[in-house]
Order: sequence, then structure tokens, then C-alpha cells
Amino acid sequence: MGRGRVTLKRIENKINRQVTFSKRRSGLLKKAHEISVLCDADVGLIVFSTKGKLCEYATDSANRMERILERYERYSYTEMQLTSTHNESQGSWNLEHAKLKARIESLQKTQRHFMGEELDSLSMKELQNLEQQLDMALKHIRLRKNQVMLESISQLQKKDKELLDQNNFLSKQIKEMEKEVGQHDVEHQSHEMIASFQLGICDTYNGGQAGGADGEVEENPRQVQGQASTSGMPPWMIQHMNK
Repeated sequence: MGRGRVTLKRIENKINRQVTFSKRRSGLLKKAHEISVLCDADVGLIVFSTKGKLCEYATDSANRMERILERYERYSYTEMQLTSTHNESQGSWNLEHAKLKARIESLQKTQRHFMGEELDSLSMKELQNLEQQLDMALKHIRLRKNQVMLESISQLQKKDKELLDQNNFLSKQIKEMEKEVGQHDVEHQSHEMIASFQLGICDTYNGGQAGGADGEVEENPRQVQGQASTSGMPPWMIQHMNK
């Protein structure tokens, strides 16, 4: 049968308690020596019996126990300082949190008052102060609104001037283009009229030669001039051609 679980409690029998102490102390010292050798650890073991007898173990060295105790004290002091600093910091953060929370609640309450809510708890003086604050806020708001409107009007006027300048420039370009197109049309019509007049003169001259060859009476130059004048040519052009 396997060994059952032993409940740890104080041994009532004094003799058995002393025997168990001796055995367990030897085993404990052996384990401390093993862990110090196997793991290269600094081990300091202190045991007091019920009679006040000291049993100790330290890693192999003459003053090893003293150095271990000093190291333990330094570590305990540092740990205590860190714990104290942490507690102070925690207390400071808790106080700061409480202050910020109260500040937020006060601001929210003031905001509700500005919205016209929860005014029943305010006295006459507090209501007057609230009214003055609202009047000052409205003045600042109106001043800023007027400033924004003036800036907007100035920008619109500047944009309007730019558009007018652009419109004048485009109108000037259109007039110049119309002038150039008009001159080109007049020159084109003049060339067409000269060409049609020359063609009419050639036809008249060829017709007169053909009549003379057949024995017909040649036409009078005045008649030719009259026909030419009725062809729609301007007088200055007919005079120029006669010369």
C-alpha cells in the first residue's frame, strides 16, 4: 500500500517532536548545501530550536553568513524604499484623480448653468454673475462674427475685381479679333470684285472682235463703258481701269 498524505500539524509529543526536528534539520542543511554547490548560489540558513539553540548554514566561507546578511539588509532596505515611493506615488495619483474629478464635475455644472439648466439652486448674486458672463460671451461672439463677415466681404470684393479685369481683357481680345476678321473680309471682297470686273472686260473685248470679223457693227466704247458701269462696279474702280 502506498503512503498516505500526512497532515502537517504540531507534534504534541515532546520526544517525537525533538527527534523529528533533528532529522528534518539534517535534511534541510543537506538540501541547502546541495543547492549551493549545484547552482552556485549564495545560501544562508538560520534555524532556532524550541530551546533557543541556533543552527546555521552558509556557503563555504569564513564570513559568508555576515556578507549574506548584509546583502539581505541592503535588498530589504531598497525594497522598502521602493515600496514607500510606490505608496507615496499611488497616494499622489489618488489625490490628483480626486482633484480632476471634482474639477470635471464643477465644469459640467457650469456648462449646464450656461445652457439654462439647474438654475433653481443659484442665488441672486450667482444669477447676476452668470448673466454678466453670458453678456461678455455674446459680445465676444458678435465681435468675432463681424470680423469674419468683413474678411469674407473683402475676399469677395477682391475676387469681383479679378473677374472684372479678366472680363475686360477678354473683351479687348474679342474686339481685336473682330477687327482683324473685318479687315480680312474687306480685302477678300475687293479681290473678288476686281476679278469679276476683269472677267467682264475680257468677255466684252472678245465679243467685239468676233462681231468685226463677221462684218457686224462694233459696239461703241461708251456703250461698253455704260455696260461696265451697270455691272455693279464702283466708279473709282471703273475710272482706274479706263486709265
